[in-house]
Amino acid sequence: MSLAVISLAALLLVVIVSCFSKLNVGILSLVAAWLIGVYLGGLKLDVVLGGFPVPLFLILTGTTLLFTQAQNNHTLDKLAHQAVRICQGNTGLIPVMFFVVAAALASIGPGNIATAALLAPIAMNVAERAGISPFLMAIMLGNGANAGSLSPFAPTGIIVTGLMNKAGIGGHEWETYLYNLLAHAAVAFGGYLLFGGWALFRRTYHEPESQQAPLDRAHWITVGVIATLVFGVTVFKVNVGMGAFAAAIVLALTNAADPNAAIRKMPWNVMLMVSGVTVLTALLERTQGMELFTDLLARISTPGTVTGLIAFLTGLTSVYSSTSGVVLPAFLPTVPGLVTRLGGADAMAIASSMNIGSHLVDVSPLSTIGALCIAGAQPGEPTRRLFNQLMAWGLSMTLVGAAGCWLFFR
Repeated sequence: MSLAVISLAALLLVVIVSCFSKLNVGILSLVAAWLIGVYLGGLKLDVVLGGFPVPLFLILTGTTLLFTQAQNNHTLDKLAHQAVRICQGNTGLIPVMFFVVAAALASIGPGNIATAALLAPIAMNVAERAGISPFLMAIMLGNGANAGSLSPFAPTGIIVTGLMNKAGIGGHEWETYLYNLLAHAAVAFGGYLLFGGWALFRRTYHEPESQQAPLDRAHWITVGVIATLVFGVTVFKVNVGMGAFAAAIVLALTNAADPNAAIRKMPWNVMLMVSGVTVLTALLERTQGMELFTDLLARISTPGTVTGLIAFLTGLTSVYSSTSGVVLPAFLPTVPGLVTRLGGADAMAIASSMNIGSHLVDVSPLSTIGALCIAGAQPGEPTRRLFNQLMAWGLSMTLVGAAGCWLFFR
C-alpha cells in the first residue's frame, strides 16, 4: 500500500473520530502524521512538523487573546448592546446585520479570515445575549466573511487573480468575486431560514437596563484599540495576528484588562485541533495524496459533469486544508490541462467551480473561520454540539456546492 493511500486513510480516520469521539482530533492528527511520516515515509520529524501552521496559530492566538481580554472587561457586552440597538429590537435582523458587515469588511481588504477573527467574538456574544442559536450566527457570520473573500482587494482574491492569469483565464476578477458572493449569500440565507431563522423575526429582544450603562475608561480604551487594529488591518495590511498581540499589550499596560486571566480562558483545545489537522494535511500533500483525487477526476469526468465534480473535490479537500494556501494553488493551475483532456469544457466555469466549491465549506470547524466562531462562543455554550453542527454543515456544502456549480455552469 502506497504512502499516499495510507495518508488518505489516516485523514479519513480523523474525520470519523471527529464525528463520534470527544478526543481532540488535533492530537490524533499529530500522532498520525508522526507515525506515517517518520516510520513509514522515512522523513525526519522536523520535516513532518514543518507542516505546523505557524501563521494560522498566531492569528488564532493573538485574536483570541485580545478578544478574551475584551470579554473579561465586559467591553464586548457593551458592543453587543449597541449591535442589538441597531436592529431596533428585531432579533431576526441581528444575524443578517453581521452577514452584511462581515461581507463588506472582507471585501474592502482584510479578507475572510481577518474579518472573522475580528467579528466572531462580538457576533457570538450577541447571539448568546439575544438567545440566537450559535450555529445560525456562525453560518451567517462565516458565510458573510467568505462572501467577500474573492474581492480583488482581499488576500485570497489577489492570489486567485494571479493564479487565473497564469492559467490564461485572467480578466474576470469582478465576475469571480460576484459569483462567490452570490453563492455564499444563497447558502447563508437558505440555511438561516431552513434552520429556524425565520422564527426569530417574530421575536423582539431588548437588553435590560442593567446592561445599558455607559462605557467607562477601560471600555473606551478597548474600543479604541480594537478600532485601531481594524483600521490597521484594513488600510495598512497589518498582520491581524501580530496586530492583535500588540493590541493586547496595550490593554495590559493601560490596566484596561488582565492578560493573565485572558490566557487562562483562551480556547487552546480549538487551536490545537486546527493546527494538528493542518500538519496531517501537509503530510498528505507531501505524499502526493492530493494527486490521487486529481487523477481520478480526469478519468471519470466529462465536459458536462466536470464543474460539479471539481466543486465537490475542492470542497472536500478544503474542509481539512487551507483554501487559499493549498487547495486553489494546487487545483487552479490544472484548469488548462483539464480543458485539453476533456475537450470543449469551459475554463472559466471550471475555475469558478473550484473557487466556489472550496470556499462554501469554510465554515467547517476544521477551517479557520469555523474554528474562530467556536473560539468566540461564550463560556457555557455547548461547544461540542456546535463543533458537530458546523462539521455537518461543512461536509454538506461539498454536495450543495457540487450541485449548484453543476446546475449554474453546465
